Amino acid sequence: MQPIDIAIVVVFLLGNILLGLFQGKSNKNNSDYFLGGHRLPWLVAMLSIVATETSVLTFVSVPGLAYRGDWTFLQLPLGYILGRILVSFILLPAYFEKGVSSIYEIIGTRFGKGMQRFASVVFLLTRILGDGIRFLATGVVVQVVTGWSLPFAVTVIGIVTLIYTISGGLKTVVWLDSIQFGLYLLGGVASIVFILLQLDADPLSVMQSLAASGKLSMIDTEGNVLFKPMVFGSAFAGGIFLSFASHGIDYMMVQRVLGCSDLGAARKAMIGSGLFVFFQFMVFLLAGSLMYLFMQGMATEKDREFATFIVSYLPSGLKGLLLAGILSAAMSTIASSINSLAASTVTDLLGGKVSLFTSKAISAGWAFVLISIALLFDESDKAIIMVGLEIASFTYGGLLGLFLLSKSKRRFRQMSLAIALLASMGIVFVLKLYGIAWTWYIVISSAINIIIAYMSDSLFDLLDPEKSISGEKK
Repeated sequence: MQPIDIAIVVVFLLGNILLGLFQGKSNKNNSDYFLGGHRLPWLVAMLSIVATETSVLTFVSVPGLAYRGDWTFLQLPLGYILGRILVSFILLPAYFEKGVSSIYEIIGTRFGKGMQRFASVVFLLTRILGDGIRFLATGVVVQVVTGWSLPFAVTVIGIVTLIYTISGGLKTVVWLDSIQFGLYLLGGVASIVFILLQLDADPLSVMQSLAASGKLSMIDTEGNVLFKPMVFGSAFAGGIFLSFASHGIDYMMVQRVLGCSDLGAARKAMIGSGLFVFFQFMVFLLAGSLMYLFMQGMATEKDREFATFIVSYLPSGLKGLLLAGILSAAMSTIASSINSLAASTVTDLLGGKVSLFTSKAISAGWAFVLISIALLFDESDKAIIMVGLEIASFTYGGLLGLFLLSKSKRRFRQMSLAIALLASMGIVFVLKLYGIAWTWYIVISSAINIIIAYMSDSLFDLLDPEKSISGEKK
């Protein structure tokens, strides 16, 4: 890297630390630390949601999708919008009505503390494995772009994120997420402008050329909807249920809207994030399509197209801006993971009765767990990496089914719910074995959860009429 690129990165990293230290002074209790005192502006919460769900893998791989193919990926985020509308009107009202600090308190109130802890542990394992491995993949990308060693890249990102997350809590995480979102989106727009200036054609002619070659196609109607994830019906439905689950029952996402002042603000943040994600993906898909013209379809390693473009073609200064964007995408996801892991641990497993100092210590502990996972494995551990990145597909459907069951008036046994939750996770292995498209995993596993819960509870009724009632008296 050139000195100007190094300077941009250093200023970016120091700025994150200083903002975290400055805002940390306003944290007086756990409500401030984990929920921003319920004073987060909905616009900032919305941008934080978008930044949190945009990992480095998304940042660098989405342009590659357009480089190698077209824009049919947009079928998925189109479903995201409807999924977040469902979250806003089905799940968010209960969260605000009960005034929960952790969404798994809903499960505890309805089905008992045992199920609350069970759901929280499932969430914790999902985040630890998924984000730890994602952190490793992030370090690999940063290594390619910067030339740093993998351990150094992981350590730098981890320590800087740890400092500002522990110092400032959710308020700092959310505000920095918003800034970081603007930074990596600016990097995408800057790449588009750079390429358009280099191409010997006006923008309209460029777009017409891409359209004529099929590079801008958005709808795929060919193939079996059950086995091909990017056929329209499969992608759109998958987007709906993926977003319904990830933004409705994953505490890392819901935590942002719980920090808003009321339900109306939370709904604006949730639905608006779906629209912004769609726009963001359009920007990076456009960047990938233009890269295809600029690089003349040069063969590159899959998912390394954007990294190759940054390293090989961008001038100094702009390269530093894109690197800061990559770091932004990495740190926003990791910071959110650290804070949500600590919040769920404090509220669901420890009952919320701990000091602010202890909460910060727990945050530090989870940060070191994520850093350790990223340092423990390397890119050659393909099987482990795939499990880590796919872990959410095994748990989201079951958790979503559990939350939907909480709206039923039936008084389920905890044993019935536990059996159903485990069965819903197990069915995903069967779906993968038979080649079912991953876009159907959540809807099928959540349905299995609900069906098994009713069936097993009815069976227990026959065997034991004096049933034990979860969360209620007989």
